[in-house]
Amino acid sequence: MTSPPVVPTEPAEPVDRPADPPEPDGAPEEPGGRAAAGQPAPGPFPPGPFTPDPRPAPGGRRITAMAGLELRMTLRNGEQLLLALVIPLLALIGGTLISIVGLPEPRINAVLPGVLVLAVMSSAFTSQAITTGFDRRYGVLKRLAAAGVGRAQLIAGKCAATLAVIAGQFVILALVAVVLGWRPHTVGPQQMSVVLSGLWVVLITLLGTAAFIGLALLLGGTLRAEAVLAVANLLWLVFVLVGGVIVPLNQSATALRAVGELTPPGAMSQAMRAVLQDGVAPPPIAIAVLVAWIVIGWAATVRWFRWQ
Repeated sequence: MTSPPVVPTEPAEPVDRPADPPEPDGAPEEPGGRAAAGQPAPGPFPPGPFTPDPRPAPGGRRITAMAGLELRMTLRNGEQLLLALVIPLLALIGGTLISIVGLPEPRINAVLPGVLVLAVMSSAFTSQAITTGFDRRYGVLKRLAAAGVGRAQLIAGKCAATLAVIAGQFVILALVAVVLGWRPHTVGPQQMSVVLSGLWVVLITLLGTAAFIGLALLLGGTLRAEAVLAVANLLWLVFVLVGGVIVPLNQSATALRAVGELTPPGAMSQAMRAVLQDGVAPPPIAIAVLVAWIVIGWAATVRWFRWQ
């Protein structure tokens, strides 16, 4: 039995395949139609909207974020609000309405300068020292440093938040003082202008805040959190007693006055009373003492501050 003959077949014609889509403009090609190395692959979206940009935030934005964080933490902390606002308000109202210490009339003119110093000291010294100490204990400062927040930006953020708190304190205390009878235009016999008095108050506040924050960072950046808590509260009490905050230094004993005038609250209270109570420029020695404490506190902070 024979097999059937093999019939030769013709070769199949090539099938036409669709041409590759053209590359987008601006994408260089390599041989073979692929995008060059290092160039983004073509996609359905225009280049730009989803391009990673792993640069650190600008320094100003980091300072603003740090200040906002510090301010929110202060406003959410009941103990900080008690120290920053409730105690100064009680001192203002009590010192004006209760005659425990003999003060010239109207009493509100003699009480208000010391209460403003108390507010600055509470926010810039005690509060900042305790906050910094516990931030170190729980590793917050270390994590902020790892996130790109440098020492200068950390300090700038803390200063900005503290000044914001102090501005709010001054507004509230001034409004309460006006209700209690204080009038800015009746500050003294020489009648320093309100504008000039305001400028002196701003300058004294900035100097006092800088001095207190330097000391606060020195404590919070060198001691353990428990020690910071004890030392900061103890120094707060000592400053209140010897710094002329409640009782003016000119009514204190000679030795106490000599010591008190060399402390940051003593120098600040002397300057504030000169402007707000007597209506004259602050004594140069008070300004010099504040500047000296700024140099001492910040130099020691730069030398010994530790992140953890």
